Amino acid sequence: MSTTLSQLDKIKTGAWSGGRSPFNLEYGKIMMWSFLVSDAFTFSAFLIYYGAQRFAHVAWPDPDKVFQSIPFIADSGYPLVFVGIMTFILIMSSVTMVLAVEAGHRGAKKEVINWMILTVIGGLMFLGCQALEWTHLHHAGFWYGSIPTQEGVSPEIVLAPFFTNGISEVSALQFANLFFTITGFHGLHVTIGVILNIIILSQTINGTFERKGSYLMVEKVGLYWHFVDLVWVFVFTFFYLV
Repeated sequence: MSTTLSQLDKIKTGAWSGGRSPFNLEYGKIMMWSFLVSDAFTFSAFLIYYGAQRFAHVAWPDPDKVFQSIPFIADSGYPLVFVGIMTFILIMSSVTMVLAVEAGHRGAKKEVINWMILTVIGGLMFLGCQALEWTHLHHAGFWYGSIPTQEGVSPEIVLAPFFTNGISEVSALQFANLFFTITGFHGLHVTIGVILNIIILSQTINGTFERKGSYLMVEKVGLYWHFVDLVWVFVFTFFYLV
């Protein structure tokens, strides 16, 4: 009897032969990437719809006129300054997260704690700024299903301060609904990210990852936080710049 093995019977040791990840990635990290890709489709759908509505209407609220206040400092005259500050805060929190992950790779527990604390503070500051911006717009008359109105005054006159080319009640309503929906959805993601960062920070302080000998969980949460930061860049571009 022949003892020669056929090609099908030979043990395969290639990257795609099974028994190990062909990408040499940890399971949890693959799942995080899968979630982020699926979530990216959701944000893409929101932003594509906003873009379609934006360019389907000749008249649309002018971001320079809608977002020109700085809470506690000025009600007008500073277009996009406050949202610029918000964006800077979120980007810097992403930088501190990068430094936390890098410190985790070196097993520097104290540095991980310090950078994670700064990341959490950055996230909370961003949420606080967003709450102030929402409050200002709500006081101006914008909200879900509602736009600025004034009894006895025509809508065109009331909405005039928010438009540059033409005035449209429908455009103002669409803008309000989409703004609060998309920024609210993003704010929910930031809130979840802050909660996750606090949990990971607590585990780091308790020495959980130090005992395991790996700070991989910091990197996984970091992926989520960077995603939230990246999405905000697109939200910022669509709502405040276009």
